[in-house]
Amino acid sequence: MRLYIERKPVKVNPDTKRVIARFFYNGEERALEVIKKVLLFSDEKVFSLISPILQEYSKRHRNITKILLRHCKKLKRQFTALGVSLEHIDEYTRLLIGAYFTHEYSIESAAFFNPSIVEDPDQTDLVEGEKRVIISFRAVGEGHISSIVFRRALIDKNNNIQVLPVGNYVDEAEVVKNAIYAKKLFLKKAAYAQIDPSVLEEIEAKLDDKFEYTSLSNIIKDSKSLHKENPTRLIEYDKVLWLSDTYHTISFSKDTDISDRVIFPISEFERKGIEDARFVKFVKDDGKIVYYATYTAFDGSLIIPKLVQTVDFYEFKVIPLYGDGAQNKNLGLFPRKINGKFVMMSRIDGWNNYLMFSDKINVWENPILLKQPRYDWELVQIGNCGSPIETEKGWIVITHGVGPMRRYCIGASLLDLEDPRIEIGHLKEPLIIPNGDEREGYVPNVVYSCGSIISNGELIIPYGLSDYSSSFATVNLELLLNRLLENN
Repeated sequence: MRLYIERKPVKVNPDTKRVIARFFYNGEERALEVIKKVLLFSDEKVFSLISPILQEYSKRHRNITKILLRHCKKLKRQFTALGVSLEHIDEYTRLLIGAYFTHEYSIESAAFFNPSIVEDPDQTDLVEGEKRVIISFRAVGEGHISSIVFRRALIDKNNNIQVLPVGNYVDEAEVVKNAIYAKKLFLKKAAYAQIDPSVLEEIEAKLDDKFEYTSLSNIIKDSKSLHKENPTRLIEYDKVLWLSDTYHTISFSKDTDISDRVIFPISEFERKGIEDARFVKFVKDDGKIVYYATYTAFDGSLIIPKLVQTVDFYEFKVIPLYGDGAQNKNLGLFPRKINGKFVMMSRIDGWNNYLMFSDKINVWENPILLKQPRYDWELVQIGNCGSPIETEKGWIVITHGVGPMRRYCIGASLLDLEDPRIEIGHLKEPLIIPNGDEREGYVPNVVYSCGSIISNGELIIPYGLSDYSSSFATVNLELLLNRLLENN
């Protein structure tokens, strides 16, 4: 029987109105001049300037006063340099100074794509056949900076998909630096980040086996004071601190809707974006549920794979991944352990699909070559499109393949349930090829997904359209499995 792919009449497009208020800093000299001039304003002038700002931007941001005061507080070093105590400045002046160091950033202004999909932790108040889901997207704004954003959607018994309206605000999370670091793993990741080995040797000698962020910060501060005349080495010290920032917990207010939350680049190693989060509902050995996602942090030259963990989508723990297998992009975690091991798909060489097993979810070594490009539509490279999906007949791996004219297509493979090193089926032809309505966009001729889900006997594949917007396609699960097994 013909394998029919149904494209759903639902598109999720970028929304330029989705803005966050970011700290804006234009250099030390200019910052000091702005602060000095504002401090000369009379109380009346300060109020006349800040009052309309608060009225206007309170409609665009939840608690704009909190944001402005936080940005003003970031200038504590500059106030100290001017001999001014920040605590002695009245609130309206602090708000106005914060406004001068704030700008709006439209997180979705350029593109909205590469979705992944998981069951919402809340499945209450639904009728039979319905499923509530959370969809993550890669949002791209000015400067091609990527972030992770979310939408909630409802799937009915016929697998019609309704993406729910977004809230009125977009909120960044509060960041909490993790308290304890393991020196061995931290320095190993620092080596992967190409930090000067002599700097790492110096830091290693001064650190305990387990250390806190404040200890590392003090060591870096002392080391920098001894090398003031060596700007190149000072940057290497900064890189060590930047790397420590890649371990953190972020927390959103409980009064935010899922669509209000954006995971925006936090550390310096993420400054060019957070790419292609692949969320998976993971079932632990004791039956408890945790949601993991792998994503790629990019600083403009280095790629650092990272792992985020959450149980409620309010609080997220973020750590980097280690090992020879935690390289490049395209990491997809299996939704449970297999024979007592965590299992991960990867593409360490940027070309072929690999498989890895590990006792620790953040350490990945010894990648095993699983599959190489085989067909004309995937000869340039292959990769996975998110975490494998468990069925009675095997693990479905949705794949992508790149062919002539750098056209991306979506395909599928089937792996053995107990030994996923064994491929027991695959498609000779792609499931989804960019059609005429999908080939134009930010990056033409690309269809790409970061995670699918099974609902009501069908596989639902959310996918990006030419790296601009996103849509959905469905395929009958039984027919897909039969077709995969035809080619074993």
